[in-house]
Amino acid sequence: MNHILPDYYVSEATWFYLSLLLSLAVFFRFDRILSLRNLDLVLLLSISPGLLFLSDRPVLGNIWLFAGTGLFVIRMCVDCFFQRRPRGEQNLNSFGMAFLCISIFAFFIVRVFTEIPAPETIQTVQQADRLLSMQDVSAAQQKTPPEAGPTARLLAAPVVPLSNAVVQGSSPVTSTSPSSLDHSTLAARIMSILAHAFVIVGLIIMGKVHFADTQVGLAMALLYLLLPCTAYDVSKANHVLPAALLVWAFVTYKQPILSGIFMGLACGAMFFPVFLLPLWASYYWKNGLKRFVLSGSVVGIVLVGSLILTSVDRLSFTQQTIGSIDWSVIKFQGGQQIPGFWSAYDSAYRIPVFVVFLLLIICLTIWPRRKNLGHLMSHTTAIIIATLLWYPQQGSVYLLWYLPMLLMVVFRPRLLHTTQSTGVGRNQQVNEKPVSRFQDSGSIVRHTTQ
Repeated sequence: MNHILPDYYVSEATWFYLSLLLSLAVFFRFDRILSLRNLDLVLLLSISPGLLFLSDRPVLGNIWLFAGTGLFVIRMCVDCFFQRRPRGEQNLNSFGMAFLCISIFAFFIVRVFTEIPAPETIQTVQQADRLLSMQDVSAAQQKTPPEAGPTARLLAAPVVPLSNAVVQGSSPVTSTSPSSLDHSTLAARIMSILAHAFVIVGLIIMGKVHFADTQVGLAMALLYLLLPCTAYDVSKANHVLPAALLVWAFVTYKQPILSGIFMGLACGAMFFPVFLLPLWASYYWKNGLKRFVLSGSVVGIVLVGSLILTSVDRLSFTQQTIGSIDWSVIKFQGGQQIPGFWSAYDSAYRIPVFVVFLLLIICLTIWPRRKNLGHLMSHTTAIIIATLLWYPQQGSVYLLWYLPMLLMVVFRPRLLHTTQSTGVGRNQQVNEKPVSRFQDSGSIVRHTTQ
């Protein structure tokens, strides 16, 4: 990549200032300073300095991120009370936003191919390579337990043969560094790019299909690319993958089978989507719950089968399923040895936070009884963000876990017509008219075919 952009490098502080100016120029409502959109934009931009403080002032950075995470939880919990949802025109048209999306994504590709991939991503690729060759990958043979679940290695499996073919086809004359000949490094880079592309395409389709506005989809994708946290962790595919799968669970929410497949894959990628299952079950309940549970169970069987293929005996299978889990998170032990907010405090202080987290899941699951897509999005995001408040392993740092869903809540219109439990979705109600993309704060402008 040095042949394309010689000495290309943008520091984290520089990217923060550039993204701050671009985000304000495109999304800030200068004609309505006191608006919900501006409040959400300020919250999104204000959490980024905490990531910059982590390198020089880790205590201040962790406190900053913890406080910002708490504000996001409150914002998501009260989102359903904002009944008036202004459309919120962007300060740039669709063609300009599409151009920026392509340009920034191209710079991300350059950054991925010019920096060393995250070790966790390389570990996932190596596990996928062993999966294809059916080698034992039990936790006893690994120096560190895997960060991601079996979904990551299963989805990375198609990338491994592609990277092998590219590496074998490249000649020593065209290769300038040893890393370019490493198929694991190349596969990790491809996996990171595909994970971000999966998120971007999902956000655009979400805006076009379910929000009835392609411009809103482009706006969500552009802000996802502009925010500094995306650029800082651009090579951490393991953190992007579960969020991408959850985005597509929302894209396919009208088809419980497809939504259950994506939710099952997300649960197999990281641990936190498991806490979302009661909420999603209460949403489908009498209309699609069986199909949602069945498809998710099938995905679970497939993931367990992938573990069986890489286990030489029963002990190896047990170590892959149980031994690879960091049970100190559940036991509330060992938080002081891991950098993060809770490293300065005793692990016992996380117990009341975890109890409040469980109560939050119960409340958001049973209230309101009849949920629409807006409730599902805001409650899902609230549960994911609340997980970071008690999670000891640098919890508040993992902004990519919830960023795509948070953007969907920020940009969503009124979605009163998407209540699944009342039969809308599979069997559309006749008296419900489609919502036009032209909405304002005072009233919803609806249109029908004459």
